[in-house]
Amino acid sequence: MTPRSSRVFWATCALYVAVGLWLALEVRYFQGDSLSRVSAARTVLFSRDPHLAAIGFVFTPLTAIAQLPLVALSDWFPDLTRFAITAIAMSAPFMAGAVVQIHRIACDRGCAPWLVWTVTALFALNPMIVYYGANGMSEAPFLFLLCWATRRLIRWCSTDDIHDLGFAGVALGIAYLARYDALAAGGAVTVFVVILARWRTRRSMPRSRHPAILDGILFASPIVLSFGVFAAISWLITGDAFAQFSSSYGNAAIIEQSGGGSAGGLSALAFSVAEIVALGPALPLLIPVVIAMAWRRRDLEPLVPFLVFGAVIGFAMLSYARGATFPFLRFYLCAVPVLAVWVIQLAPRRGQFVSRRPGTYAEPRPTDSGGLAPLGALLLACGLPITFVAMLDSELSQEQHALRTVLFPDPDDPSDLREQEERIIASFSTERRLAQYLDQQSLPPGSVLMDTVYGFAVITATDRPDTYVVPSDADFTEVLNQPARFGVRYILTVPNEGRGTSDAVNRRYPTIFETGSEIATLELEIPNDGDNQPTWRLWRVDS
Repeated sequence: MTPRSSRVFWATCALYVAVGLWLALEVRYFQGDSLSRVSAARTVLFSRDPHLAAIGFVFTPLTAIAQLPLVALSDWFPDLTRFAITAIAMSAPFMAGAVVQIHRIACDRGCAPWLVWTVTALFALNPMIVYYGANGMSEAPFLFLLCWATRRLIRWCSTDDIHDLGFAGVALGIAYLARYDALAAGGAVTVFVVILARWRTRRSMPRSRHPAILDGILFASPIVLSFGVFAAISWLITGDAFAQFSSSYGNAAIIEQSGGGSAGGLSALAFSVAEIVALGPALPLLIPVVIAMAWRRRDLEPLVPFLVFGAVIGFAMLSYARGATFPFLRFYLCAVPVLAVWVIQLAPRRGQFVSRRPGTYAEPRPTDSGGLAPLGALLLACGLPITFVAMLDSELSQEQHALRTVLFPDPDDPSDLREQEERIIASFSTERRLAQYLDQQSLPPGSVLMDTVYGFAVITATDRPDTYVVPSDADFTEVLNQPARFGVRYILTVPNEGRGTSDAVNRRYPTIFETGSEIATLELEIPNDGDNQPTWRLWRVDS
């Protein structure tokens, strides 16, 4: 990393950490997916049955694995997990890395310094980039890896260097461990690599026997390896290679239990387009301009961000149209980097790539004339307030609109929406109080039985995670069947409805939340302060 890139990294990383700490310690606003990864990492190290497989195979493991070194300190500093500080420490550097990659793409293009710093700053300060750099979600590592792959593939278009191609494949292979959407980008780029390699071979050496498929194999191998190893380990440990699809805890089950997804059709397509425009307002204007300029210049470079980021956006649109995902703004976040890269590519190409080992079909990079980069930069800047307003809109931004209450408090607003936003901000505060109450009982290990469908927030908040018997424990089923025999004193339950139907306690004892199922006596009922969060009941196990 160059000194200039290093300064960009540390400055943006400090910004994202500061925003994250403010959200966590001052506002106490957390994303459920972020807390669940913290819970998974903590279970790996400090549960009754600590082992790496406790990280789970329903969701991608990268964000939890990256937190393990800092989570290891939570035994001495419980606030690291209680307030998801470990998640912030994971996402902030990754998002700062994405900013560095955008910066390097601009430098590689040979852009004027004003354009390099303008695009870098506008990308780094985009409100969605700031928020997802600060909240510990998987979007930060995913974007970093996509931007890294994009930069390397842009270089490969000129250098034909196997190092550029190989590192692009490695980036997308790791990206699969952050989000499954990486497979869409991997598939699209593999086809592109094979076609381009074949075209170059026929143009330069018509009689060459060099099979273009080798370039495709070199690029796709890390992605296939990542996919295959994760599926194989999941199958060996759980008996299910693709738990994310078939498990009762998986994405399909969550959508069914939560009543999410969409009805499909034109309305779903219109919603997806609205989300993309909210994140990249200038895209409808830039797309025809970028296509025209790339054709006139015979410039392949703008095709790369379209394939990498566009494949992910297309996958999100298709998934939502089929009712296979939720209407979340973050699923279209790739519109932000693709817009930034295209603004950079409106500028003319300048200079040559420095390559470790140019390939057989390396070509000198032509120097273009003219460009519309100032217009692109202006449109990029004008889009930031549009994205900010969209983030605070409850129709376009289900996960972020509660920030309106934090940024623009209005105690005199009695509306139902304002009340809902306050409840969203209060989510997981009940679980923190519940964990504190149980910690004060000084219970021995294995005293409290619960599932982590909703209980993940209790695991992150407790000072003593080994107090809980959770599904990742090897003896969980045995203890669930005979809790009194194994020394369980309390069972934590949620209503047997919605996502609660997947709760292992409810599946074993369908009426336990209502009646105790003749194995326990009601000790406490804890109404939840959070929005769309369940009431808890704490049952004392009958001896």
